[in-house]
Amino acid sequence: MNEPITAEPKEYVQNDGMPKILLLTWEYPPNVVGGLSRHVHGLAGGLNQKGYEVHVLTANPGNLPSYENNERIQVHRVSPLKEKDHNFLHWILGLNLAMEQKARELSSYHDFELIHAHDWLVGACGLSLRESLKLPLITTIHATEHGRNNGIYTELQKFIHEKEEQLVNGSDRVIVCSEYMKEELIQQFSISSEKMAVIANGINKEVQLENPQSILAGLPVRDSGRLIFSIGRMVKEKGFDTLIESADRMKERFPDVYFIIAGKGPMLETYRKRTKELQLENLIHFPGFINDMQRSALFRKCSLAVFPSYYEPFGIVALEAMISGRPAVVSNTGGLKGIVKHGYSGLLMTPGDPSSFAEQAAHLLENDDIANTIGANGKKVAESLFSWGRIAEETKRVFEETLISQKLEDLV
Repeated sequence: MNEPITAEPKEYVQNDGMPKILLLTWEYPPNVVGGLSRHVHGLAGGLNQKGYEVHVLTANPGNLPSYENNERIQVHRVSPLKEKDHNFLHWILGLNLAMEQKARELSSYHDFELIHAHDWLVGACGLSLRESLKLPLITTIHATEHGRNNGIYTELQKFIHEKEEQLVNGSDRVIVCSEYMKEELIQQFSISSEKMAVIANGINKEVQLENPQSILAGLPVRDSGRLIFSIGRMVKEKGFDTLIESADRMKERFPDVYFIIAGKGPMLETYRKRTKELQLENLIHFPGFINDMQRSALFRKCSLAVFPSYYEPFGIVALEAMISGRPAVVSNTGGLKGIVKHGYSGLLMTPGDPSSFAEQAAHLLENDDIANTIGANGKKVAESLFSWGRIAEETKRVFEETLISQKLEDLV
């Protein structure tokens, strides 16, 4: 693999007539905060394979090159104005201003066809560029503040909700990852169904690991025993409290089973404290952040994966388990229930119900043949329906429809 180019070219050469698009995202690998980062990375690669020259404009956490041309994806990173400001909203405002300034600079030598923004965090920049550059704005909404909190209760939540509404209404087209999210946006923002497109998240092919044992060194993995693995941001809506309560009920029936729940976030210490209160420290492990290789190795190692979310617009982590051939138990909610067909490509549990998870997990732990079949079926589904090539093709169709609509409007 070629090393990425990190020196921004002094002169930009038009690339064989390839249409150029500008993707706006507040996070992009290796700066990974949540699933949005991986989504944009996978989509950028897929769109490049479909014939686009892809430019990604994103935040620089402080230690990365300001420009990178990696595998034909051109990444432009900017530092927010007042980047040391601890007020998150001020930081986001500064990021949008810096991104807008950089986008204007790029547009002076790149003839972009359209802008594709990801979530409200870059919405101010996207809306401003739509007006100043006279370009169509496509927005992907990955989640909503109302959905994450099951309502709007604070001034901060109200502010974010209003920014989401402005972005949704100000965009030419809106993409969501599931029918569940489509209905949520219709209810929350009164957006017309015709303005929206449902395009699932994608998943990369299974990563081949040369030495999984060395990758797992330092993690609480046992030589014997069966591992139940979960991963996600440590926030309430991910439902990890359900797993803690389930483990307390399962320990007598399955003494060889243990849990690793990876990820970081504001609820991490709360979950560790609850685990200690129930005297489950030897049964449930919270290692915090793990890298992508460790993540892949743990999916390969586990007997089953579980994603017990209360709210999940899509659930790309479930696809990551499925692509590894492991049976997954997921909450019967949001986009997760659209990925998994119960009893065929995974199992569904009732959100927030420890007994429901324990029942589904027991079905897999006591029936190896069923677990293996479900894992194999899940792998086939993930590979055939959720490839980035397929997702990019559907996204390309939305781009083309939007451009045609704009040209027709210009003729009127």
